[in-house]
Amino acid sequence: MGTATADTRPQAPRRVIVWSTAAVSLLVATAVWSAIRFEPSHLLRLDLAAAVAACALVPVAIRRPFAGGLALSVLTVLSHVVTPAATFAALNTARQRPTRQALLVGAAGVTGHAVLGWWRPAAGLSYRWWLLLVVVTYAALLGWGTWARAREALLNSLRERAHRAEAEQQRRVAEARLAERTRMAREMHDVLAHRLSLLAVYAGALEYRPDAPPQRLAEAAGVIRDGVHQALDELREVVTVLRQDPDEDPDGPPGPGLDDVPRLVRESNAAGLTVGLDDRIGLPAEVSAVTGRTAYRIVQEALTNARKHAAGRPVRIVLAGRPGGRLTVDVRNRLAPAGPGLPGAGLGLLGLAERVTLAGGELRHSTESGEFQLYAELPWRT
Repeated sequence: MGTATADTRPQAPRRVIVWSTAAVSLLVATAVWSAIRFEPSHLLRLDLAAAVAACALVPVAIRRPFAGGLALSVLTVLSHVVTPAATFAALNTARQRPTRQALLVGAAGVTGHAVLGWWRPAAGLSYRWWLLLVVVTYAALLGWGTWARAREALLNSLRERAHRAEAEQQRRVAEARLAERTRMAREMHDVLAHRLSLLAVYAGALEYRPDAPPQRLAEAAGVIRDGVHQALDELREVVTVLRQDPDEDPDGPPGPGLDDVPRLVRESNAAGLTVGLDDRIGLPAEVSAVTGRTAYRIVQEALTNARKHAAGRPVRIVLAGRPGGRLTVDVRNRLAPAGPGLPGAGLGLLGLAERVTLAGGELRHSTESGEFQLYAELPWRT
């Protein structure tokens, strides 16, 4: 309590100081002219000296309102010509400084004018009315300045809130862009990794079996050609999904669903992978687009990983559940011995876990007894 705090307010611009000093000096000059006409001649020198001192203190009162205001309040004891500068200082202190400092300057100004009215009474006005006029004037000035300071603080607060809201909006836009890029990467991985892994298997067969019968080579080339066409179609589909406004139909963008799992199994079997499907829900099934698409991506990612890391090992897929409950997707395959395989970044399962979480489900994967298991539970929404 009572400790001084550093003033963090910005200094007034030079032109504000010049124009304010000029305006107050004009009022002081008017008071001097009035004093020349109506005051005793033996006090003229005192009035002129007080006027010069008051004009010199105005810039000080603008830069340091509290100290300048107190100095001008003390100076009012000498002459009426100081009143314009002293009242300006009181108003400026109320606008620029805390209420406590403004009250001190106002009290000093009232005291100085009270002493001035006692030894230099105003013509045609009793001392009581003079003192009442001074108190009312200073109260009005302090109230006006305090209101102006509160209004300025409110405007600054609203301006700061607007800046914070703009910064928050920019942050949200940046996060939305990052989320969109992440979503795009996940979609590209889910769609293309499966299809390109199939093409890699057939291309590998052509490379390592150049002595195969022409008919088999033609069939493999045809599968590669069809796979490329399907990859392009699915890529076009992903771009369509990413371009769609997410507020239009969040549950219904086009794409493969649960009913497409049998086709996925047939494609994998045709590529040389042994895949068994245990359908316990009776496909086709009535599920929401989000649930169906997520289940399809789970199976797709599991088959892609099996093709990369456990080529030639059988894969078993079990679909179970009931409407209103949970849809479970259980994919298992035997692990292959350590050896070369197709490269992978290891991000597929991370993206898949995020996709399942966004769909309201849970994803678990484990390796036990030489078997890899990918297990997911999704809400069965229709």
